[in-house]
Amino acid sequence: MKPILLVVMDGIGFSKSGIGDAITAAHTPTLDKLMAECPMVRLKAHGSAVGLPSDDDMGNSEVGHNALGCGQIYSQGAKLVNESIESGKIFASDAWKKAAGNCVENGSTMHFLGLLSDGNVHSNISHLFAMLEAAKKEGVKAARVHVLLDGRDVPATSAMTYVDALEAKLAELNDDTFCGKIASGGGRMVVTMDRYQANWNMVKCGWDTHVLGKGRQFATAGEAVETLRAETGAIDQDLPPFVIAENGTPVGTIEDNDSVIFFNFRGDRAIEISMAFDDEDFTHFDRERRPNVVYAGMLQYDGDLKLPKLYLVSPPEIRNTLSELLIANGISQYAVSETQKYGHVTYFWNGNKSGKFDDELETFKEIPSDLVPFDQRPWMKCAEITDDLIEAIRSKKYGFLRCNFPNGDMVGHTGSMDAAIVSVAALDLMLARLKAVCDEEGVTLILTADHGNADEMFEKNKKGNLQVRTAHSLNPVPFIVCDSSYELADGEYGLANVAPTIAKMFGIEPPACWEASMLK
Repeated sequence: MKPILLVVMDGIGFSKSGIGDAITAAHTPTLDKLMAECPMVRLKAHGSAVGLPSDDDMGNSEVGHNALGCGQIYSQGAKLVNESIESGKIFASDAWKKAAGNCVENGSTMHFLGLLSDGNVHSNISHLFAMLEAAKKEGVKAARVHVLLDGRDVPATSAMTYVDALEAKLAELNDDTFCGKIASGGGRMVVTMDRYQANWNMVKCGWDTHVLGKGRQFATAGEAVETLRAETGAIDQDLPPFVIAENGTPVGTIEDNDSVIFFNFRGDRAIEISMAFDDEDFTHFDRERRPNVVYAGMLQYDGDLKLPKLYLVSPPEIRNTLSELLIANGISQYAVSETQKYGHVTYFWNGNKSGKFDDELETFKEIPSDLVPFDQRPWMKCAEITDDLIEAIRSKKYGFLRCNFPNGDMVGHTGSMDAAIVSVAALDLMLARLKAVCDEEGVTLILTADHGNADEMFEKNKKGNLQVRTAHSLNPVPFIVCDSSYELADGEYGLANVAPTIAKMFGIEPPACWEASMLK
């Protein structure tokens, strides 16, 4: 039985339009050769293939790695929340009752904090609207919304579309019994939404802005967005923080006896702010004051850490993962990436589980990411990841190895075509190194991706003009088996077909609940 190395080339898809295709534009002799000579199929990596509501919904790294790692399709993210709102379960949850009841009992404010967009990757503005309506019906008198601007999962400068929609919804709800206002905000890559503890200063910036009301003041969110964009030239995700104030006083600081709901459903960028609210012994930055609030997340973002303690919608209980199947068959595993995607090849791969199923058979390695803008160092840590993988392969300790190269995704999100081209070329150099070592050591190399991104760096706006695209694409991704002893069957496949294919390669019968193998 040959060892297998699975490489997830994050953000590498097949362009359908040819517009802004950094992958085709990059010098990729290795990837080109493997695609031409090896068994390959194209995988669906968005929408229904990864448990999202519709095929208009782009995939993301979290649901992508869930599907890759478990061989099944679970209701995820927006779809999971949609179902809970439609059934009313979200408003019958203990967390909602405590949050709303706390405000009614104390005459206090309910705060909503999260990403203001309909990108369906981290959040959806429709969920916020449903909760604002429900809060008013519950008898909550005051609501404040702290808006994180997207420009990453939606067009790069679309913030006002969502700000205007929110202002209209609040105007519709406001009357003598209810007062809702936007209280603060900022770009998602500047304020609050750090992940994997890579930059706690982002979270502190969010705490100071949303909780303490510290920061540059504006009369409205619209004024803030337009002024800051004119001054900085930044796209939405990079806009500086702002505070809405009246007569010099912030309209929505978070105080004792208030309630706070973080309405993102995706976990990676919700964990750190949840720690700041939930943890009494928090030490990552000086909170200055920690208000006594009822705090709840849209979902529980980390089930093992029980974070946050209160959550509105239960996450999918992912069972029968590939890791569990391999462990049951005594196959040792190795997982590595840099900080930006380390959680994807561990936590998300293992079905939203922190830690390991088996300490002896699983080894995880995190390579710290650089704290610089990704377009300034587009190769990221691909060389270090490769060095580490080569050492792990040559140790002959592992039957199944997996890694994630973040380049195509993280650099793709910056909107820089030139940097994205460099990132893909750097990845190709590393694939050449890995292919040579795999051939030397008798390891089957498999290449795939979790979603597209660098394949579509531009898009046409409604006027037909090209504009920067920073969001994931809806394009298919490759599945390449760099081993001529295997054949792949024709068919329509998605990311969930990868795990059963790997199981078959090991001669293991996949569970009946899994999708089909792609092997002939």
